[in-house]
Amino acid sequence: MSAETRLRALAAEKILIFDGGYGTSIQKHGLTEADYRGDLDLAKDQKGNNDLLCLTRPDIVEGIHAAYLDNGADMIETNTFSSTKIAMADYGCEHLVWDINVAAAKIARKACDAATQKDGRPRFVCGSIGPTNKTLSISPDVNDPAFREVDYDTLKADYREQCDALIAGGVDFLLVETCFDTLNAKAAGMAAREAEEAAGRPVPLMLSFTITDMSGRNLSGHTINAFWYSLRHLKPLTIGVNCAFGADLLRPYLAELSRNADTLILAYPNAGLPNELGQYDELPETTASLIRQWVDEGLVNMVGGCCGTTPAHIGAVAKALAGHKPRVVPELPVVTRLAGLEPMHIAA
Repeated sequence: MSAETRLRALAAEKILIFDGGYGTSIQKHGLTEADYRGDLDLAKDQKGNNDLLCLTRPDIVEGIHAAYLDNGADMIETNTFSSTKIAMADYGCEHLVWDINVAAAKIARKACDAATQKDGRPRFVCGSIGPTNKTLSISPDVNDPAFREVDYDTLKADYREQCDALIAGGVDFLLVETCFDTLNAKAAGMAAREAEEAAGRPVPLMLSFTITDMSGRNLSGHTINAFWYSLRHLKPLTIGVNCAFGADLLRPYLAELSRNADTLILAYPNAGLPNELGQYDELPETTASLIRQWVDEGLVNMVGGCCGTTPAHIGAVAKALAGHKPRVVPELPVVTRLAGLEPMHIAA
């Protein structure tokens, strides 16, 4: 039985629990630059290069995975949010991209297998693919609207390298998350599909949109439904929302997506909004209560946490949602669905 078949069977019975933030947990270790660097010969300062810890401090990464699994997570993501050549260029670690992704997948797989051995419950590994720090849709130069720091083919090639490595390391799914630019997400989605075909085994795609302001749009200006219509042809296993807001502010946008997406919904909010010092104060019980409202309205199939969330947040969410029914995937009428910045329907 494939990972997708097992996941769909479980998702029909219960709300699946995703993991939470990694940066928050890593920061609690108080690591020095030497901890990040390990024995690697690197020219640039590595402090803050969280993905590199998959090579230099795998014990820390595995410990975070285990904490989420022990608190009820059915799915965890690899510690690879920035593991593309474009993102790793900030640290001069482009040559380590393959090794980081393979190592991260193996660490997550090991943690999942250990958790399953304890209680018999299946666990799943999602290969985390972040948006990079470049955008295909917007010029970074206000004096030259046509300028782009990267082109589509280059970005897709970088995503393809990451996808190939994550699959080689043993992930079940590829999660393109925190999508602030729809064209970036298209490049990542195409790379994921090509990597899946090359691997010769099914590795379903998951997509997650990020709202950048109260208009409900991402940075490239697309509404959540326009984003979905732009990527629906990739037939993702899940579509959803993560980051930027807490569960309370995400609810109306999630409700809109839930009505219009004929696939599973995965959503993972921040622990509220950061305070003036950039810290997240929302308590686990508060996050769980707000997500419980999503469930009461039948909006989600899978939930977790993003920035500021911890294993305690995920534990509280898992406890609050135990025994509750998941969203029923709607059967939508067949119409032509198109998208510019806004969605458009053409009925027969």
